[in-house]
Amino acid sequence: MDPKKSQDEISIIAALLHDIQMSYGVVFNNRTCRLTINQVNKRVRTEGLGFLTKTLPRLGKAFDKAIAGDTPLDCKRLGFKPYLNTKLPRFLGELFSCVLRQDGTLLPFPCVTSVRDIRQICYLFYKYELPYSHEQEQQVIQKFKRTEDELSSSSRFAASLAVSLETCNGDRRLPRSYDRSRNSVSVAREAKILLSRVFSSFDPRNILPRHGPGAVATRQRLSEKYLWGNVSSRITDMYPFDEYFCSSMGAVCDKYKSFDTLTEVDHPARVILVPKDSRGPRLISCEPVDFQWIQQGLHAAIVELIEDHPTTKWNVFFTDQDPNRRGALLGSSTGKYATLDLNEASDRVSLELVRLLFPPHICEYLEACRSSSTELPSGEVIKLQKFAPMGSALCFPILALTVWAILTAAAPDEDTKDRILVYGDDVIVPTAYAANAMEQLELFGLKVNRDKSCISGLFRESCGMDAFSGVNVTPVRFRTVWSSTPHPDVFSSWIAYANSCWDRQYYHVYDLIVERLTSIYGAIPGEDMHLACPSLRFVPITARPKHTRNNIPLQKKQYKVWDLKSPLVNQIIDGWSMLLRFFAESANRRPKMSGEWAKPHEAELFYIERPAFYVSQYTSRGTSMLVRRWR
Repeated sequence: MDPKKSQDEISIIAALLHDIQMSYGVVFNNRTCRLTINQVNKRVRTEGLGFLTKTLPRLGKAFDKAIAGDTPLDCKRLGFKPYLNTKLPRFLGELFSCVLRQDGTLLPFPCVTSVRDIRQICYLFYKYELPYSHEQEQQVIQKFKRTEDELSSSSRFAASLAVSLETCNGDRRLPRSYDRSRNSVSVAREAKILLSRVFSSFDPRNILPRHGPGAVATRQRLSEKYLWGNVSSRITDMYPFDEYFCSSMGAVCDKYKSFDTLTEVDHPARVILVPKDSRGPRLISCEPVDFQWIQQGLHAAIVELIEDHPTTKWNVFFTDQDPNRRGALLGSSTGKYATLDLNEASDRVSLELVRLLFPPHICEYLEACRSSSTELPSGEVIKLQKFAPMGSALCFPILALTVWAILTAAAPDEDTKDRILVYGDDVIVPTAYAANAMEQLELFGLKVNRDKSCISGLFRESCGMDAFSGVNVTPVRFRTVWSSTPHPDVFSSWIAYANSCWDRQYYHVYDLIVERLTSIYGAIPGEDMHLACPSLRFVPITARPKHTRNNIPLQKKQYKVWDLKSPLVNQIIDGWSMLLRFFAESANRRPKMSGEWAKPHEAELFYIERPAFYVSQYTSRGTSMLVRRWR
């Protein structure tokens, strides 16, 4: 590849190495820093950006395993020359030797700063959103199909447990491959009791349906989603059309003749590939518009129930990641908590497992708005054995509840149950329970990502928090590829990257990014100016925007700066459909404070101003643009 194309990334790595050298002095001196930069240049010339996006992250993952106490680091297996007859790499060997012994195991008193800096270099470009190849697309699709095939055995196991529970015969013989799980029936029974207790007073019909922001399998956009041309009979059997798809009985009386043209076909979901990072695309399954409408309503109702129910409110979270992050920090410091990560979590919760664990009166409503098949990009339609793939509004809450119910049911005592934290596929359990927890999850068909699960050592990661010995060592990860031409995503993202580098005291990287931004976009305001636009942590007074004015009505000084704006799309539809949108959207526009829903009596005191809502106006996704405006 042309070295000039990767020069921007190399210069950032060089600036980062200079920042690291400033904090180490003799250990990582100027000469060592210069040699390391030359090595990066050499390997990028021969390997391309893959050295930054693939090779270094592999080294970082092996390093994480070493500091977690799992597997000693061996640099030869990773394509790095060893340092001074050790298993440590010559690349950044001075820093590795501050953390690991010569045999690649953790030192008794490792340097936490070195851990942070090594991980920062290794993971800086790990999630870089580079274009992916057709081969990568096919690998993701084949993996999706392969996982679907693997669900057959776990579905049969769940069905066997269901029969055992129905016949009240706990000694019923299970398939031979599961003979090791003698208590599986009792775990399933206890999990079912837990979920029955949670949903005992839940009415799945008491929902406020709404549309989601993303694409749908039936390809309607914006206001077209409110013009019902097809609603599955499976949905209307549980959610009557006149109650859940019409704004009022007046709409039913006015439009009843058009109901004759309404079809009741079950459309399949539709698989699409969206950019993820340098490793390849992410697979999302778009739901049909009628399924999504009800799914969103059920999702909101279930989340509200779980976050308020005394059985789950301290253990299962959907809107707040802080409990899991604090648990990761505490676990890395004391070793009392382990972090578990599930692999392909959304694709491994089978329909039979949901039928086994969830109350029947809930399952019938969940299945009514569940897509039973999906269409691949090739046009092939496959039947789904999973409950819901990623893209369904019910995927996340059902996954979290399934994991929580299994782990809580299998826990040996109340203290262990109280210390289980679940946020989607990020799980925290007491370390003494971790091995049994992983066994139970895999017994019911889920797959634990053991490479990212931390049950020993001083390293833990959960919900974006990477912690080592009680210290946050989460690296800055660049996603948006740098562009020398003005672009709204580049502008906002790289300001955020610069601010994160400033917070971690990587000042050379901060200065380099700011210099590049200002050369393209001009002066950028600082955060101390308190302007409602993308701003930098620190900007000297001499480098601040010069174009100002005094706003007499507001009694403030304003600056003309770059800001992001989403163009509005006006689409007028019939009055009843606009009224339906008003009811659906306005019900979800309650004021917020500090990341939580404000209580009714606090709404006026802590009200956060939001844009005016007009039922004929829409904001198209991915259409942000840069504008100059007064702030």
